[in-house]
Amino acid sequence: MRVVGIDPGTYSFDLFGMEEVMNKGLQPLVIMDESIKSEDVFNNPHILIRKLEELIPLDAVIGPSGYGIPFKNIKNMTEDDIGRMIPLDTHAAVNEGIKMVLLEMKQRGMPVYFTPGVIHLETVPSYRKWNRFDMGTADKVCCVALGIKEQSERLGIPFDKTSFVYVEAGYGFTAVIAVKEGKIVDGIGGTNGSVGFLACGGLDAEIAIRLKPPLTQDIVFRGGLKDFVGEDIEPKDLVNFEEAMLLFGENVEKDVASMLVSMHHPKSPLSQKGEGGICLPQEIILSGRLMAHDFIRDELTCRLNKYAPVVKVRKLSKIAKEAACGACIMGEGLLGGKYRWLVENLGIL
Repeated sequence: MRVVGIDPGTYSFDLFGMEEVMNKGLQPLVIMDESIKSEDVFNNPHILIRKLEELIPLDAVIGPSGYGIPFKNIKNMTEDDIGRMIPLDTHAAVNEGIKMVLLEMKQRGMPVYFTPGVIHLETVPSYRKWNRFDMGTADKVCCVALGIKEQSERLGIPFDKTSFVYVEAGYGFTAVIAVKEGKIVDGIGGTNGSVGFLACGGLDAEIAIRLKPPLTQDIVFRGGLKDFVGEDIEPKDLVNFEEAMLLFGENVEKDVASMLVSMHHPKSPLSQKGEGGICLPQEIILSGRLMAHDFIRDELTCRLNKYAPVVKVRKLSKIAKEAACGACIMGEGLLGGKYRWLVENLGIL
């Protein structure tokens, strides 16, 4: 069984693939672990296609799904589906790259499957979706799949007993997602909540209606920490900007605290008993490109550990980001492998 997961990020497209020999008891073999700049994919989508074709035969490729759609094979993809996964009226490199890659993949008949975003999941109550679109993109759901696997194995609990708030702080966007009993129950997407390094996060509607010229999708890639600082910096440079770190830390903490409301009965510390006397561990799990910097991770840990123990997710890869690893896990489960119950419980289908 050969599966590749793709994470179409703002900064890079990451690919992670594994080959698993069923019923042999052997460790999966990593067949791909790479990162390609999104701008390079935009300029030449065949770069990504060629890397996948070098791995043929493949049983499944998960993503790139953008904002997500209900689970679908690429052979059934329509123009409307593309418009749901990405805005079609933008020149952002990541979105243009996704569109060109999708069309090329379909033309070549590749075994690609699209997966849902948070808003598509029936595990999220419908009333929480009111006036929402971005509750967490498809790649954020993949991140959660990795979080479930990692917490389950680390704490020795079944997939359906995992419980945590997942904070994904990427190069562009920051998202926070609530997981209870191995299911996503709520989420705040990167265009709907905390400020990101590039992205403004949730935008005041009174600001939106006053912007000139009228809004385009490009606005979501601006107004983040980089613009707040007002200099051409990289995430590592935030160590020199105290107010930017206060802005980021407060934003993330507010989103995490609001997610605890959606979990109904926060279980912290771990020794507390949940309903029915069952111990339900709860953590706050950190991931994303910004978590590679100790000072950012320490800032969030200091702020968030009053709510629950804070851990950094462990990737399967050396290069590819967490979402690509989670997408690979999801593909393995969808094909009936050892993560089948994880995927079924998560409600991907």
